[in-house]
Parts: sequence; structure tokens; C-alpha cells
Amino acid sequence: MNALEERILKEGRLLPGNIVKVDGFLNHRVDVGFLRELAREFKAHFGEKKPNLIMTVEASGIPLATVCAEEFGVPLLFAKKAKSDNIEGGLLTSEIMSYTYNKKVTLIVSGEWLNEGDRVLVIDDFMARGEAMRGLAKIIEQAGAELIGIGIAIEKGYQGGGDGLRSSGIDCYSLAIIEESSGGGIRFRERELG
Repeated sequence: MNALEERILKEGRLLPGNIVKVDGFLNHRVDVGFLRELAREFKAHFGEKKPNLIMTVEASGIPLATVCAEEFGVPLLFAKKAKSDNIEGGLLTSEIMSYTYNKKVTLIVSGEWLNEGDRVLVIDDFMARGEAMRGLAKIIEQAGAELIGIGIAIEKGYQGGGDGLRSSGIDCYSLAIIEESSGGGIRFRERELG
């Protein structure tokens, strides 16, 4: 069992609706030193692909993506979920269904910061059905940039998002994949070695 899985079991809580609450170290109160360990794992996996940009969706993925951007030595760009007056430069958008908020959300990125030829690594804290990741992939494609991979801290494997991305040829690397979360606890997917 890896360190993230151990931390989920030790500090995480299951809430109604199969919500896995890990806001004590990952996405509300943040253990920056632990995020650095996760960032190093992502760099070991994706480093040879040489991304020049890390991308995520606001808001809870920003801490992990920031530490990853620092680890890779590249900028971070995050998609906003609402248009603000300070976004300019031609908008790149994608409409998704947010699992967290159970409503449609439009992801927005300024074309000023995402360019043709960019090599983009997407990083996020959680993935369920993969809607946000598909939305970011669409924005990256609109810009003529290249999606080199997706790094997820915690994937809810039973909701199929990661498997769908992997079957479409995307290098989707999750540090912990939950196969089951119910009243009986959390069970993780066995990692393939090699």
C-alpha cells in the first residue's frame, strides 16, 4: 500500500453519497510536504514527457497542481468555472457536468496562456466520472496544444472516468484508485507492477 492510500485510510472519512472526505490533508487544509511527495511521484511518471505547462480546474486541485508545477519547473494554468472581467485573450471553453456540484459548469481559459505547441500535463486531486478531465482535454485541443498526460491523486475507479480516459489512449496515472467505498470501508485497486 502506498503512502496516499495509507493516509486516506487513516484520515479520510466516508460521507453519504460515496463522498471520500480527505480535506484534512489534500484539498482544504493542505499538507504541503505531503503534496510534494505526490508531486515527485508524478514527476517520476511524466518527467520524460517534458511538459511545459501544468493545468487543473479551480478550486480544490490548485494546491496539488501548484506544487507539481514547482516540481516540474513550469507554470500552472487553471481553468475557471466562471467568467471574470480580468479574463481576456480569446476564451477557450468547455461545458461539463460537475459531479461535485451536480450541475453543468463551463470551464474557461484565456487563449493568451495556452498556445499551440504547449505540452500540457493535467493534475487534479480527485476524479470520478472524468468530466472535468475531458473538458480540459477539449480546451487543450482547441488551443492546438498537446495533452501529454493526466495525473490524479485519488480516482474513484468504480465510476469509470479513469478507465474511459485510458481506453482512449490518454496516459492517465492515478496515485490511489478506490474500487469501492461503502459502509464497509474503502478498498483500493491492486497496482500492476512492471
